[in-house]
Amino acid sequence: MINLQNIIIAMATLGGFLTIIAIAMPFLQTDNYGNRLKRLAKRREELQAQQRQKLEQQQQKSSLRRRETRSQGLMTQVLNKLNMMEKARSPELRTKMLQAGWRGQGPAIAYVFSRMALPVVLACITAIVLFSAQKIELDAMVKLLICAGAAGVGYLAPSIVVSNTAKKRQETMVKSFPDALDLLVICVEAGISLEQGLVRVAKELADISPTLSDEFSITTAEMAYLGDRRQALENLATRTGADPVKALVTSLIQSEKYGTPLGVALRVLSQENREARMARAEQKAGSLPAALTVPMILFFLPVLFIVLIGPAVIQILQTFSE
Repeated sequence: MINLQNIIIAMATLGGFLTIIAIAMPFLQTDNYGNRLKRLAKRREELQAQQRQKLEQQQQKSSLRRRETRSQGLMTQVLNKLNMMEKARSPELRTKMLQAGWRGQGPAIAYVFSRMALPVVLACITAIVLFSAQKIELDAMVKLLICAGAAGVGYLAPSIVVSNTAKKRQETMVKSFPDALDLLVICVEAGISLEQGLVRVAKELADISPTLSDEFSITTAEMAYLGDRRQALENLATRTGADPVKALVTSLIQSEKYGTPLGVALRVLSQENREARMARAEQKAGSLPAALTVPMILFFLPVLFIVLIGPAVIQILQTFSE
């Protein structure tokens, strides 16, 4: 038989235990509501900071745009008065600007204005320096020739800047072009259309080669909005000016025209571009000894001679001094 006293003791023990748990539960529970409010407040502050940063960036961009618009308007007025706006609208100049990565009419206007203004400015500055400085003793004819040379430099400088920028841009695109072709081959052989393949390649190249990614993105947009896909591809070749891109455009146009397998053509192009990139790397490696000859003669050999002959020279000088 169950002892009544043991039952009472067990019930009292259980009641005491439950009482202790009931008293301790409020202290053991975490304040989820308070933590959530803190997280919400922190997130609100982060969003406010991001919004303020976006507003500041937009204000800076708007101020820069206003300044560019004012300067562009001033240059446009000057070119209109001199009847030189036709040069800024020429297709050849527009192609040069596109290959350098400068889109729109503003860069072309700035280019024409700089080619007109820089010679005058540099010639005037050079003339002021040469004719006002008393320490420079040169004939007047020599000074005039130097001023003419400064004007020629000012006339050629914008063209040199544009050509160098376009060349560097083409080099960056050519360097990562084989990787883009490999990705395009994978997309095409997986059954993806050319437009979607270019979109995918542009996304993958956004961090590796932003320039090539932008060009592919523009091409996909032109394919969507233009009625002729061939025109969009030709625009890609015109904007880049790189030979590998032109070969890709030619292969795509021929494949679309004659119905040849696109994957095979792209794979052949990818292999050729990889071999060309390896050949360029081997060429650079082969030219290193010739390029290092002059630095070694100027910096390495004198130090070597000092180390080898220096102690003997010091001993000889000490002998003569004694």
